[in-house]
Amino acid sequence: GPCTECSCSSGKEPDKDPSHTKKKENGDWLCVPKIFFGTRTHKQITQISRELKRTAYSSVPMTILSSRDYTCIHPVVSNSSNRNEMCVELLEGKHGKSCSYYHGVHKLSEHHALQPAPRAWDIEDLVSLGRRLRACPYFAARELMVGADIVFCPYNYLLDPQIRDSMDISLKDQVVILDEAHNIEDCARESVSYGVTENQLRAAREELDLMVNSSIRQKHHEPLQAVCCSLI
Repeated sequence: GPCTECSCSSGKEPDKDPSHTKKKENGDWLCVPKIFFGTRTHKQITQISRELKRTAYSSVPMTILSSRDYTCIHPVVSNSSNRNEMCVELLEGKHGKSCSYYHGVHKLSEHHALQPAPRAWDIEDLVSLGRRLRACPYFAARELMVGADIVFCPYNYLLDPQIRDSMDISLKDQVVILDEAHNIEDCARESVSYGVTENQLRAAREELDLMVNSSIRQKHHEPLQAVCCSLI
């Protein structure tokens, strides 16, 4: 039978309440879960959103979470190799500058092209509309998550606790779908791995040598010094 709880069943506007709660006849509160759909790459999200357009659920409220590498449109930040830090500096108003695109987020997130109407959209649609409205696609996508029934994102947004925290993602009582789940092991391993170059190791060893030779917290620095030496 037809679904009765999500907005697609009646053509109603989506519930903007972040908890997606609806009151039942007996007075209890029913929590309608979001669907978090995780994929291995951003390219796969584009393919899936294309398939969603062909279904009866094309107009369901949705959003796509992605990194600033794909969604930042600031002319300086987007061309930087350190987009995250530069973005944060602008938002904090360091050096007396701010991001005008961030201040236009509501223009983008409330635009009719992204609201449940014509059909599902993908990252390119969001970025293109953001450029036209001079509004930040990165933060607009996050804002759209509040009223979304389906949230598309890469695996690590769901698996990495730090990313979940920074993106305000709560998976409690939600539906999680992992596309091509045989890739999960590699993704989980990457989430708790870190890469360093030989030059970084040598620079670290030099600093640790200085600390140990200067008798500064030797019991803490000597084991680290040994690790650097063994890796080098």
